[in-house]
Amino acid sequence: MKTILKTTLLAAAALGLSNCAGPTTNAQQKAGAGALIGAGAGAIIGHQSGHTAEGALIGGALGAGTGYAVGNEQDKRYGYR
Repeated sequence: MKTILKTTLLAAAALGLSNCAGPTTNAQQKAGAGALIGAGAGAIIGHQSGHTAEGALIGGALGAGTGYAVGNEQDKRYGYR
């Protein structure tokens, strides 16, 4: 359980520090949220199979990609870009 918590906190810290400047689009916001949620879910699922870090990385990447796609479509719909 400690490994899951450490991995999730590390992912949250990296995500929080990576987007510090300027206005953000829906795509950027959704990618960040998706990465955080995906990393947490991936860490939990990966922990069950003994691969916590790999699960967090894969979950984070998939979450970020999915979040970006959703946010990008919202930006297009509302004419942000």
